[in-house]
Amino acid sequence: MIDKPSLLIDQAHRFSVAPMLDCTDRHFRVLMRQISRRALLYTEMVVANALHYNKSRDHLLNFSAIENPIALQIGGDDPKLLSEAAKLAEAWGYDEINLNVGCPSQKVKAGNFGASMMANPDQVAQCVEAMSNSSPLPVTVKHRIGIDNLDSNEFLKKFVSIVSSAGAKRFVVHARKALLETLNPKQNRTIPPLQYEKVAWLKQQYPELKIELNGGLNSPSDCLNALKIFDGAMVGRAAYSHPLRWQIIDEIIYGEKPRNTNASGVIRALIPHAQQHLQQGGKLWDICKHTLQLVEGVPGARSWRKNLSFKAQKAKAEINILDEAASQLENLGL
Repeated sequence: MIDKPSLLIDQAHRFSVAPMLDCTDRHFRVLMRQISRRALLYTEMVVANALHYNKSRDHLLNFSAIENPIALQIGGDDPKLLSEAAKLAEAWGYDEINLNVGCPSQKVKAGNFGASMMANPDQVAQCVEAMSNSSPLPVTVKHRIGIDNLDSNEFLKKFVSIVSSAGAKRFVVHARKALLETLNPKQNRTIPPLQYEKVAWLKQQYPELKIELNGGLNSPSDCLNALKIFDGAMVGRAAYSHPLRWQIIDEIIYGEKPRNTNASGVIRALIPHAQQHLQQGGKLWDICKHTLQLVEGVPGARSWRKNLSFKAQKAKAEINILDEAASQLENLGL
């Protein structure tokens, strides 16, 4: 657990990095924290059932204090289990708990949570109310603009009305509907058209609510444009695939001096975290796999990535490999 008191979120939600399975683990979050001090970071989705039945929760919940402000994203449909999860989030030092009502995978649908829950806003409201009553943490909801044939403006408005009345503090809206019957999760991230105008309409209907835009935001300028209308901008794959693209976020959104502005600086800042991870029995590749996208579009980038991948994946890879990788980038002026 984190001993340090949880930091206040304040305006962190103005820019956030979306929860992404197999991407936003604690190592990537530490990497992103070297790029932005202020962005709101999210965990991968953690299933409430897993927290309830797995009493060894460290691997599901542990994180470093440097990762604050950070939100725990939870998947589930049982108010009792979600109430327990909210208490655990508070105990572990998270700043926020987010309910996933947007994941379109068949596995999640079979568990009766994720995007399929949009069809039952009363159930979502019961879940939000249970979490709100069990913890002082802000409870937020990430959802789509609709699912399958439930995609009218009035459906979206009713969904937000019911859920906000239950205590949801902010709505992160992926501006695509989910086609649960016909598309797989990857297709659902790209094929349904973006409908920013529908999310803008929702904000007009509820000016008093915090509405954050997600989907198709690929650059800092995209986020600045979104913030002219919305209360926050959430970036997903573009943050994971191009982390240094966001090095100016602290300056342009939060008015603060940028942190590390080059790849070698980010990697050097990761070394203490990597040392601790190795001392605890972890593998260097757990961290290095997230660093590969720090270098792109420059001569030698492919060779550098190949070399680092080869060395870091060895069973007994040691910290000197990360140090060497940083030195190579410094020699290239990166």
